[in-house]
Order: sequence, then structure tokens, then C-alpha cells
Amino acid sequence: MSDVSTKAPVIRLRGVSRTFTGPVDVTALHPTDLEVAQGEFLAVIGPSGSGKSTLLNLLGLLDRPSGGTYELGGVDVASLKDRERTAFRGHGIGFVFQSFHLLPYRTATENVVLAQLYVTRSRARRTEEAVAALRQVGLGHRLDALPPTMSGGERQRVAIARALVNRPELLLCDEPTGNLDSDNSELILRLFEQLHAAGQTIVVITHDHEVARRAGRSVTIRDGVLRDTVEAIGGT
Repeated sequence: MSDVSTKAPVIRLRGVSRTFTGPVDVTALHPTDLEVAQGEFLAVIGPSGSGKSTLLNLLGLLDRPSGGTYELGGVDVASLKDRERTAFRGHGIGFVFQSFHLLPYRTATENVVLAQLYVTRSRARRTEEAVAALRQVGLGHRLDALPPTMSGGERQRVAIARALVNRPELLLCDEPTGNLDSDNSELILRLFEQLHAAGQTIVVITHDHEVARRAGRSVTIRDGVLRDTVEAIGGT
């Protein structure tokens, strides 16, 4: 496992909360403190309705907190304007979702190229970077394949390559094995372990205890309250 003890945290939440206002206000996330170190592999585990999606949207800059401060890579992202948040998200965060969100009529390479919209590179360089990312996840032999011709595990690896191609500081994953069988789930978890060993910071939101077991650390969320749990057994 990478030595993360002396490095500044990638994520630092201080009293971050989210309340949805209405006839009756609903607090989806109670004031939360959380730090995720550089190179750490963290799992956030909880049942449906626990606040996982709210936390994911806040960490991914898809929503703003109602209170508290969120620093990502040392930047107070809660105060950024919308355009700044969009650019910061495009460069700093790679997303992996349960549904792969690949364009079916684009090749694996083309799907990864499209993730580089916010990066000023030539078309040839974007293609080179996409090919390198696909090779990194073991898909060098499927560069021209269309998603409908690929297995679920291959499609998820394309999605991971797309998330990695801009070299984000944070890889944020939402139920990444939720649509996969046990064999393909194992392949994806091994890939996460390899990325973690290479120094990638990974946060996985999941309800799956096996996914959480493979992470270096896990926390639980229930009724909008985040709590530390013991170190997960296993991982790299």
C-alpha cells in the first residue's frame, strides 16, 4: 500500500451538511467531518436512503453543501462559481458509475477521447492518452470495440479508463460493481487495488460489504450520519 501518512489530504470536510428545504425541511447529511489522504482507498458503505447519494453529489461537486467547508486538493470548492466548479470537476475528479454511460455507437477509444473536453490537447494527443488509459485497464486489445459487443466488465473498464484519462486527483465511484456478475466484480476490484497501489486516491460509495472489505479503510453512513468503522481486512 502507498505511504499516505505525510501527505496533505485530497478531501477535507469540516461540518459539511445538506438540508433540502420544503414544507418540512429534510436533513439528508448531518454535519460531517472527513479526511481522505492522497493515495487512500476509502469505501463509504450504507443502505438505500442512508445519505450515500447526497454525499456522492457533494464530493463530486454535483451539489453544494448547506453548511460547512469542503476542500478538494487544498481548494475550498464550496465557494467556487458554477463555471469554476465545472472546470475543477472536469480536471480533478474522475467518475465511475453503476451504469456505464458509454455511447453505444462510439468505439472504446472514442468514448475515452470524449472525456477530454476540458483539456487543451491536440486530437492526436487526446487519442494517444485514450489508448494509454485503455491499456492501463487491460483493454489494449479492444480499442475499436463498440460497447454493445463488450462484456459488462469490459464496459466498466472503459468507464474507468474514461475516468482516469485526465489524471484526476480523485477517482469517485458509485456502486461500480452493481451491474456486474461475481467474476467481473472481482476483476474490477483487482483493478482498483492495482490503481490504489500505484497511488491513485479512490472513494467508492457502496452497499456491498465485499467491496468495502477490499478497501484500505471504510466508513459507514446511516440516516445521514457518517461514522468511522474499523480498518477493512484485505486490500493491497
